[in-house]
Amino acid sequence: MSEFFGFGEYERPAEGYLSWQHLLFVSILMVIMISAAILSSFWAKKKEEERKNFPMIITAIAIDSLELFKIILLCFRSQDPLNWLMDLPLFLCSIQLITIPVASFSKGRVREITRDFVFLFGLLGAVLGTYFAGNNYGTYPVLSFDNVISGITHCLSGYASLYFILAGLVTLKWKNMPFTMVIMTLFCGLAYIADITIPYNYMFLMRGDGTPYDILYSLVNGNQVIYPLLVIILFFVYIAVFYLVYHLIVNAIEKRKKA
Repeated sequence: MSEFFGFGEYERPAEGYLSWQHLLFVSILMVIMISAAILSSFWAKKKEEERKNFPMIITAIAIDSLELFKIILLCFRSQDPLNWLMDLPLFLCSIQLITIPVASFSKGRVREITRDFVFLFGLLGAVLGTYFAGNNYGTYPVLSFDNVISGITHCLSGYASLYFILAGLVTLKWKNMPFTMVIMTLFCGLAYIADITIPYNYMFLMRGDGTPYDILYSLVNGNQVIYPLLVIILFFVYIAVFYLVYHLIVNAIEKRKKA
C-alpha cells in the first residue's frame, strides 16, 4: 500500500508513456466509462427531468471527494502543507470539479450553460487526460495512486459528458456559446495569474509538459506571450467548431426525419 500511494517515492520504474500497460489500463477505464454512460442513459429515458439529474449528483460528489482525498494525501506525502497550490482546479480537466456540481445542483439557464460546458470539454478532457497524459504516465508507474486517481477523475468527466448527450440533457443553444467562452476565459485568466505567482503550469499555459501542447510550444519556440495566447485561442476555436458541428448534425437529422 505504501508503494501504491507513493510514500517514500515509487520504487517501481514507470512503464512509460504509450506503453502497452498504459494503453491497456486507460482503455479499460474508457470501456467502463462508456458502458456506464450508456446504461445510465437507458435508465434515464423514462424518468422525469429531476430524476435524470440523479446520476450527475452522484458523479459530482464522487469527483470532488476523490480530488479532495488526492490533495490531502499529496500534502501528507510531500510533507508540504502548501502542496495544495499545485492542485488548484485550474487545469482544463479540473474545471469539471466546479462545472459538474453546478450543472447537477443549479436550475434554469445556469444549468443549461454548465451542462453545455461539461459536454464540450468532459470527453475531450477524458481522452487528453488518459491516452495523451505523457506528463503522468512518463513519470509514474501505471498502477500508482497518481495515475489511478487521475484516470478515474478524468473518466468521471467523460462519463458526465456522454451521459448528458445520451440522456438528451444537452441544448448547445447558440445564445449560450458566449457564456461558455466567458467561463473558459475566466479560468484561463485565473490559471495564468497562478502560473506567474506560484509559479506553475496550470492549463498548460507555460509549456506542454509531455502533452500534445508540446507541438504548439515548439512551433512558437516557447514564446511566453504568443504560446499562451494561442492556447486560449484554440479553446475558443474548439468551442465554436463544436457548436457548429453539433448543429449541422442536428439539422441533418431533423431534415431526414421530415423527409
